[in-house]
Amino acid sequence: MAKKITLKYERVIEYIHSRLNPLQFLLLSSFLVGLTAATAAILLKRIVFHLHDLITYNYKLQYSYIIYLLFPLIGIFLTVLIVKKVFRTKLEKGNSLIIYAIHKKSAMIDKVHMYMHVITSAITVGFGGSTGLESPIVLTGSAIGSNYARTYQISYKDRLLLIASGAAAGIGAAFNAPISGVLFAFEVILVNASVSAFIPIIIASATGAILSKIFLKEGILLNFKLKEPFNYYNIPFYIVLALLCGFVSVVYARIFTSTESYFKKLKMNAYGKALFGGILIALLCLCLPPLFGEGYASIKNLAELHPEKLLEKSIFREFFSSPWMILLFLVLVFVVKAIAVGITLGTGGNGGNFAPSLLVGAFLGFSFSYALMLFGFKDIPSNNFCLVAMAGILSGVFHAPLAAIFLIAEITGGYELFLPLMIVSALSYMISRYFDNYSMDTKKLFLQGVFKKESIDDLAIKSMHTADLIETDHATIDEGMPLTDVVNMIMRSDKNIFPVITKENKFTGIVKTDDLKKYMLDPESQADLVAADVQSAASAMVLDREPVSNVMKKFEEAEAWILPVVDEALQYKGFITRTKLYENYRNQILQIRNEVKRV
Repeated sequence: MAKKITLKYERVIEYIHSRLNPLQFLLLSSFLVGLTAATAAILLKRIVFHLHDLITYNYKLQYSYIIYLLFPLIGIFLTVLIVKKVFRTKLEKGNSLIIYAIHKKSAMIDKVHMYMHVITSAITVGFGGSTGLESPIVLTGSAIGSNYARTYQISYKDRLLLIASGAAAGIGAAFNAPISGVLFAFEVILVNASVSAFIPIIIASATGAILSKIFLKEGILLNFKLKEPFNYYNIPFYIVLALLCGFVSVVYARIFTSTESYFKKLKMNAYGKALFGGILIALLCLCLPPLFGEGYASIKNLAELHPEKLLEKSIFREFFSSPWMILLFLVLVFVVKAIAVGITLGTGGNGGNFAPSLLVGAFLGFSFSYALMLFGFKDIPSNNFCLVAMAGILSGVFHAPLAAIFLIAEITGGYELFLPLMIVSALSYMISRYFDNYSMDTKKLFLQGVFKKESIDDLAIKSMHTADLIETDHATIDEGMPLTDVVNMIMRSDKNIFPVITKENKFTGIVKTDDLKKYMLDPESQADLVAADVQSAASAMVLDREPVSNVMKKFEEAEAWILPVVDEALQYKGFITRTKLYENYRNQILQIRNEVKRV
């Protein structure tokens, strides 16, 4: 039944494809990709919300801590079991998978990523794994965009836009934040894009946000209400907070990377490693309950100025009773979070660093304001510091300051904090870039050599299209044209090669100026001859939809400087010159290198 529905859907899309021009079909495609990616994001968020609510019901009944804290272990173990036995593949995680596919696999992402991350991250995070859902959501959306483009044979350039559209729709749906979705796609996913690329991505992200508004209730979405307006007297404090965010971002990235790498390299089988990681996460949650799951409930408690609620479930809650000990508890949470995420992902769980970054930012911002109050400062806007620091850490960890600024602006429902958001995000980003020129995802790929010179060359070639290189200013010669007319036409032209075609515009050969010299010197020899009698075969022909890499090979093999272009029915389209091909290639190389330097 499902296959029949899928086939009918594909036939409808193919019919529509035949009726629309490429731009119209791209815009429709971005809407469909956004719709599908947003549906997957909403489904994942709802599953995790209800699963988490179900298993934490034991806490409400004051059941045993031990039963509750076994769930992270169960979640990681089940994730490994499903990956091994059901999907039978390696669980690849993080935005680096998308960037790798763009640079090394012609933006092709395997189909399994369209659903594997929804299932595995739902189990990992729903059962309390200390990680986030946004990275799996972005991966799922990008995979949907890539495979949609593959199904309908969409070009590499537009395939990139659909990958970014899927990612934007996922973020837009996860937070009901369409602007953040668009900016995240441009800052994290796309390497090279023009202003025109905004339109399909905006359509996809807006679609995701609309669906989120309809199907995700307030308890699932992360949203806040500002309790205090921005006061410019607090700008010095925001600057100090920005510096802290920058340094904490760098430390978080390094601790997480080291922890994940350490546990991945442990000489244990996958199931033993999953059990070991689950036990460690359980022990950490026993001491620091905000480490359980995504941690959005803990962020809301801080933003609502109720830090005492975070201590209720800790076995050391009596120990953290004084104000200074509460501060110590808050600091421990944001310091240990990077370790908890590294353990979760390194031992087989699935998730990402988006939600953990927000949690670290919330705890850092609140800790900073709480410390100021303990030192005697009054009227400190803890709620504002908490929210602004979330943007600071997100900006520093992902190197995406614009997405971070607009995310907090959108989830707070206004732009009251826009100035401090800009200050903290920008300074945090600058500090993070000073110590680490790449974000965590791109750094991993640079260390693997993905962005070496050859990959930039490949990307430049893949970004070019044969159809864009065709020159149509060569006058054509009908195969039956008298040779006298051919000679007269050539003598009036500044070209030295001409295509010979039939009345049906089919390409049959070429006429070169050098081949006609003997006829020009002997007018009598032109009698009774037509163009078809003096034409020669082209050393090679190029198809109008042929990859540019193949065109380059044909130029090399034929040792030619100009080649005719035809379609599959041998209809003449024009010529491609070697000069224009390599000039365009060099321009693409320079453009991509400039983009990579800014990563």
